[in-house]
This record gives sequence, structure tokens and C-alpha cells, in this order.
Amino acid sequence: MTTPSVRPAITPRGLELGGNAPADFEPVAMARTVLRTARIAALATLDPASGFPLATLTNVATDVDGSPLFLASKLSLHTRNIEADPRISLLVSSLGKGDPLANSARLSVVGRAEHCTDPNAKRRFLARHPKAKLYADFPDFSLFRLAVLGFHPNGGFARAGEIAVGEVLLDLEGCEALIAAEDGAVSHMNEDHAEALGLYATRLMGLPEGRWKATGLDPEGLDLVCGDDAARLVFPERVSDPAALRRVLVALAEKARATG
Repeated sequence: MTTPSVRPAITPRGLELGGNAPADFEPVAMARTVLRTARIAALATLDPASGFPLATLTNVATDVDGSPLFLASKLSLHTRNIEADPRISLLVSSLGKGDPLANSARLSVVGRAEHCTDPNAKRRFLARHPKAKLYADFPDFSLFRLAVLGFHPNGGFARAGEIAVGEVLLDLEGCEALIAAEDGAVSHMNEDHAEALGLYATRLMGLPEGRWKATGLDPEGLDLVCGDDAARLVFPERVSDPAALRRVLVALAEKARATG
């Protein structure tokens, strides 16, 4: 039986609340940051028997273009729901102080969950969640990639909107060389330039000192983790090949040292 086509649950319509969002609210930038730094998400699937949504918790990472990735076992109810109906929603959040509804940036993502066998996507997920290496290769586990149909960012009261998928996910055309070099570049930064990674985090982003490590990179930024903390270093310009990446990383390291 074929699955009937449906209109995405979220379509780009501009900002809600009559367009009265504050001038400093940048929904695209917020969506990109929350998506790239989130480590867990609420996962909503549809029960094929009752039709009711089921909300569970899952670890998340992102593919090079920003598409969410998550690992799931066939033994879990949400995986059985996905196999019956791939339409899902993820809620990722960056909790702030005080009232979470007023001070937390969050992003709802809707789309269809698809099995993902791309080894680089798996590497990115395991770099973000190294403990998952213990079970990621078990036969009942699969990596899923969300084929995004819509984004709904919310930064608090009067800070909600709906934005086009193409405004958040990256166009990777012309970046093939960078993607091919990502694994080696990330390993090189972690093994030979740990000091630079620490300077990026502490001096350019004002984060606490610690053993900051790179987990992935893409044309627009570098993803960093330190323990349970995650951060996103946005490049001053888009890069599309290893040479451009090296120039940007060297320049940022020099800027960080000068900022001390």
C-alpha cells in the first residue's frame, strides 16, 4: 500500500503574531545554532494503531547540511512507529535561566525519518555521542536521518516564526572536496591543534576552559564539545575546500590569541 502524499505540517509563512517580533529576533540564526548544538531532542512519532503521537527522548547530531541524525533500536516503540509511518517531529532546545518558555531557544523540526547508511553521517553522530559506539553496531540499531519538511523556531514570547527549509539547511553544491576532507581535518584539529580549539571556545565564544574537541565541520562552521557542553563556531566566511578551511581556521586562531 502506498503512503498518500501530505502537505508538510509546517510551511514558510513568515513570523507569527502579526509580524510583531522584536527587531533583534533572528529566527534563521537561532534555528541554526540550536540545531547544531543540541545533543538531545524530544522525538514524536505516530502510533499506527491509535493514531496518537508518542513523545520519547533521543540523542541527536547533525549531518553536514544540518539535517538531524538519531540512532534508534528496533526494540523501541518509537522505531516500530517510524517503520509504520515515517512522519515525525523533533523538538530541540537550548535552555536558558529562569522561565524556560520565556528564555529558552527551541526549534521544532518536522519531516520523514529515513534509514541512513552514510559512513560520514555515522562518524559525525558517534563523534557527538562517543558512548553510543558501545551499541551502534548492534544488529537492532539503525541510524536515521530526518528529511526535513519544515522548521518552527521559538525564542520566547513574540519570538516565534516559520522559516523555509533552505534558509536553515546548507546547500553543499561545490563543497565536495571539503566534505571528503572532513574526517581527516577533524582528527587533525583534535590531535595537533587542541590549543586552538580551546582558544576558539574560550576567547572567541567566552566559554569555560576545558578539553574542547571538534566533532564536525561544514562550509559555515565548526562544531565543538567539552563534556556535556556543545558549541558552534561560525566561520566569518563560507568555505568550500580544504585550503579555504585552513586559512579561516588559522585566521581565527590568530584572532583568538590576540584577544587574550
